[in-house]
Amino acid sequence: MSLKCGIIGIANVGKTTLFNCLSNTRAESSRFAFTSIKSNVGLIVVPDKRLYQLAELVRQENVTPATVEIVDIPGLTKGSSRGEGVGNKFLTDIRNTDALIHVLRCFDDDSLPHIDGTVDPVRDMETIQLELLIRDMESVEKKIEKVEKIAKAGEKKAKYDLEILLRYKEHLESFKPARDISMSEQDRPVVDDLFLLTAKPVLYVCNVDEASASLGNKYVEQVKEVLKDENVEVLVIAARLEAEIAELEDPEDRRAFLEDAGLSEPGVDRLVRSAYRMLNLISFFTSGPKEVRAWTLQKGLNVQRAAGIIHSDMERGFIRAEVIKFEDYHKLGSEHACKEAGKFFVEGKNYIVEDGDVIYIRFNV
Repeated sequence: MSLKCGIIGIANVGKTTLFNCLSNTRAESSRFAFTSIKSNVGLIVVPDKRLYQLAELVRQENVTPATVEIVDIPGLTKGSSRGEGVGNKFLTDIRNTDALIHVLRCFDDDSLPHIDGTVDPVRDMETIQLELLIRDMESVEKKIEKVEKIAKAGEKKAKYDLEILLRYKEHLESFKPARDISMSEQDRPVVDDLFLLTAKPVLYVCNVDEASASLGNKYVEQVKEVLKDENVEVLVIAARLEAEIAELEDPEDRRAFLEDAGLSEPGVDRLVRSAYRMLNLISFFTSGPKEVRAWTLQKGLNVQRAAGIIHSDMERGFIRAEVIKFEDYHKLGSEHACKEAGKFFVEGKNYIVEDGDVIYIRFNV
């Protein structure tokens, strides 16, 4: 399934450096603001050691991990909603993502001047938030104008929709993001077509210098203090250090590099897993003669929908699913052993897939 995370932030915070660490695409980074004229797009490989353990058990060398699409949005600035800096085009690129990774500059570097003169991640965060809020308010107000005309004609649903839209308008005008509004799920479709920027889940990444990679610094503490009452995750990553680690091919060299920096694993691995959780995703596995593969699925969906992720024919002609929990497969060592132990399950189309399920789909078209 096509799911996108957008990387956003003020210019010169290290977004593109982070993008290059995360994705299979290498984008050109610059020490000058607003030199990018388009968003960079790549794929994130979701780190999951279970996939490779399963491949070892079934003696399969071909492994295909789950992926999430990532979009590096060129740096925004104060006034972006009115066309300043890179302007409105990139706000549109943000609209087409499912979640946001907001990178904050939490390092000093005299050779890389901040566009506002000083390093202040809280100010930068508030600047971006305000620009997104302004764009959302414009979107809501435009729809209010249209719905008002229909409501005046006596259309009952339009009157109801107008009430919902006015609640969103009041909420946004209070400088609160749309994701925080108290609204029932049945009312949210009223604004679904607006793809509100502040309705998207957000993960904050504090980009620090190498010395602060393991413990953070004063800038990180400032960010955490401001966000302490919000239900958001804050990660600390040294993007430049991560870029150097990503260039190393030898696993032992990478491990030594990480240990020297006081890290147990690459920060980008933590980021990918956090983004995966933020999008409310799980992975299920398939094992066949050609490959062992991880598939991405929205949490809470049934196995027939999961079959459709593999191939539309499987969903249309679904008969049943044969399911083994990864933990059982890993512990017992084979499909046969799982059957013998009563850990092999035959499920109908309404079975809700769980993270780590190893699934074989029976279908007929």
